[in-house]
Amino acid sequence: MALRLDGRQLAAALELRLRSAIAAGLEQAGRPPGLAVLRVGDDPASGVYVANKEKACERVGITSHGAHLAADNPADAVAAVIERLNADPSVDGILLQLPLPKGLEESPLLALIDPEKDADGLHTLNLGRLAKGESGPRSCTPAGVMALLRQAQVSLSGARAVVVGRSLLVGQPMALMLQAADATVTVAHSRTRDLAALTRQADVLVVAAGQPLLIGAEHVRPGAVVVDVGIHRLPPDPAAGPGAKGKLCGDVRFEEVEPIAAAITPVPGGVGPMTVTMLLVNTVVAWGRRHGLDNPLADLVP
Repeated sequence: MALRLDGRQLAAALELRLRSAIAAGLEQAGRPPGLAVLRVGDDPASGVYVANKEKACERVGITSHGAHLAADNPADAVAAVIERLNADPSVDGILLQLPLPKGLEESPLLALIDPEKDADGLHTLNLGRLAKGESGPRSCTPAGVMALLRQAQVSLSGARAVVVGRSLLVGQPMALMLQAADATVTVAHSRTRDLAALTRQADVLVVAAGQPLLIGAEHVRPGAVVVDVGIHRLPPDPAAGPGAKGKLCGDVRFEEVEPIAAAITPVPGGVGPMTVTMLLVNTVVAWGRRHGLDNPLADLVP
């Protein structure tokens, strides 16, 4: 039976570290860290995500400076809010909640966020810092994966790692982080020929393809570590009645892969909680940097 890489458990432990770091630096900083989550429109999933982030902020002692704009706001109105948050000295981290409503392009708006306040680690400058091994906020989901692997004492030096997915949000920064840990990394994607032949070579397989139940036993070498970044809600079973809800699943067929893997992330409860926690880590590290504090979270974000 595979070791389950429990994101909820690790996230709770990291929240204790965050609370301690904030308490230790509060006197010198003169204020707690501040995180602003900017939501545009009324996407239901985004509403849930934002509420979860605000609750997490409250648990560790981060002040929330959220803003919620109606979906019909033009780009210049959203830009004005971002500029205001950039200038606000009480805000250390800014997150633009995605997806945006139709008609709003995310790239120009993300580019407006002050790179030093980029809580999601997705600004072009910060992706460049990651590529060069320089200090700066890290993309939250890949950084959360790295923390899970470190907690489980997965040896990455010299290991063969395969990342399925090449998005700027997860796949590409994930590959860079694994390379920085001295893994030999291959990135696969939707046009990769004979995907199973490639993924079966992996000691560590990270799946961020955005396709439910894509990866099964035929894709996984026995004894591999499998990290499932995907989360999807399947349609409800018609036999379950009209009030039934669809089950959550990932990109990996968990029941098939768990018996042959050495370690695996569950969905939900694996990578998801770590993404939220790393958002808080980026915010606290930025707060500490602004106030000349030592970084007690350097193992998570340099």
